[in-house]
Amino acid sequence: MEISKFLKQFIAFAILSISTLVNGLDSTWYSAHATFYGGSDASGTMGGACGYGNLYTFGYGTNTAALSTALFNSGASCGQCYKITCDYNSDRQWCLPGTSVTITATNFCPPNWAEDSNNGGWCNPPRQHFDMAQPAFQQIALYSGGIVPVFYQRVSCYKSGGVRFTVNGLSYFNLVLVWNVGGCGSIQSMMVKGSNTGWMGMYRNWGVNWQSNAYLNGQSLSFQITNCDWQTLYFNNIAPSWWSFGQTFTSSVQFY
Repeated sequence: MEISKFLKQFIAFAILSISTLVNGLDSTWYSAHATFYGGSDASGTMGGACGYGNLYTFGYGTNTAALSTALFNSGASCGQCYKITCDYNSDRQWCLPGTSVTITATNFCPPNWAEDSNNGGWCNPPRQHFDMAQPAFQQIALYSGGIVPVFYQRVSCYKSGGVRFTVNGLSYFNLVLVWNVGGCGSIQSMMVKGSNTGWMGMYRNWGVNWQSNAYLNGQSLSFQITNCDWQTLYFNNIAPSWWSFGQTFTSSVQFY
């Protein structure tokens, strides 16, 4: 009887654990606040601390946000997707009931130590805060609200096509921008292999830019990526031996 009781408790715990982790993502809803920036066309959100540059060109559009220090994780959260809904029960004046928007993390909202965390210093640690592109913000709240309480949840990113690689830098300074990443959206680690080398580790220079100091000119390039779900994919010979700096290479492989 005791064993049977233990098994029932174990199974119940296992089911609960599975229900709160979807594809490795924590499906719990958390409290935060949101503001907006970038103008009605989100043109002021281009560039940013993740390194995507023109968000229209890179396919991220206007459903984007800058994350506070507590969420940004020194750039490791770049590319992650969050479903955000306004906390209507806490702010019926400015929240739009029954609405939500899914955004991609593309920028960093820095602290403003000159202002109190509850009065202007919205992105000061340890606050969890989303400074959303204005078009995204207005899907869940009224413009005049300025700042609203929200609930957020990590969700999978759904991308069209495969992971893409833009090779920047110069000889002995290979800076690879990795974008259009599906699944959990962000990268845990990355390796590179030239046609004349073995696998070599890369490190995050900033945002989604990964660096290798090896001499790789004139070699076809392969990449190994482990995402934030610890799923590893190989992109073999994604860049041919005649690649040059500034080129982008599109794979047919994607995280899910």
